[in-house]
Amino acid sequence: MFPKKKEKPKEEHNPATEQEQPRIEPPAQDAEALQKQLEELRRQAETLQKEKDDIFAKLQRVAADYDNYQKRSAKQITDNVAYEKDKIVKSLLPILDNFEYILANTSCSAADETLLKGVKIIYDQMLDVLKGHGIEQIKSADEPFNPAHHEAITHRSENDKEEGLVLEELQKGYKLNGRLIRASRVVVNKLPSSQTPQQPEEPETKDTQ
Repeated sequence: MFPKKKEKPKEEHNPATEQEQPRIEPPAQDAEALQKQLEELRRQAETLQKEKDDIFAKLQRVAADYDNYQKRSAKQITDNVAYEKDKIVKSLLPILDNFEYILANTSCSAADETLLKGVKIIYDQMLDVLKGHGIEQIKSADEPFNPAHHEAITHRSENDKEEGLVLEELQKGYKLNGRLIRASRVVVNKLPSSQTPQQPEEPETKDTQ
């Protein structure tokens, strides 16, 4: 048999023994060309910044316009609802006036008293419903005359009451959410003014002629 060949020992990897590879340096750029590139990049950055500022300003204007539009729309809706509500209430006032006239001027027998009580119940229910929607009657009788709430139809003189006091309410007034929709028509107390004392008559001069 042939003798086995001896295997050569493997050489250990030694980085120090490796030949250093030469580094490839980038080609040197001209300083003037680099300066031009930097200036161009700076101009582009300024242009982008200006465009960003313009877009942001436009977005702010759009947001403000939209906010104003929402406020205007909400106010228009509120005004329209108030206007329609005002119209409905004014259309109901003559009905309330008729109820008040019937209750104040109807004299009925004992047999009809139940019917009159029923009318009073319906009238009170209507007032409660209207009050739930912000409608209220103006209190006028025995109150000082207020031109903001009262309309003086005529005057009457009652010496035992104060000057300018409402003596009688001819037609009730109403307010809607604190806003006047119809003034109360009233009779106002007006005391007679004190009479000016008469001046003494001058004595007649006798004609000596």
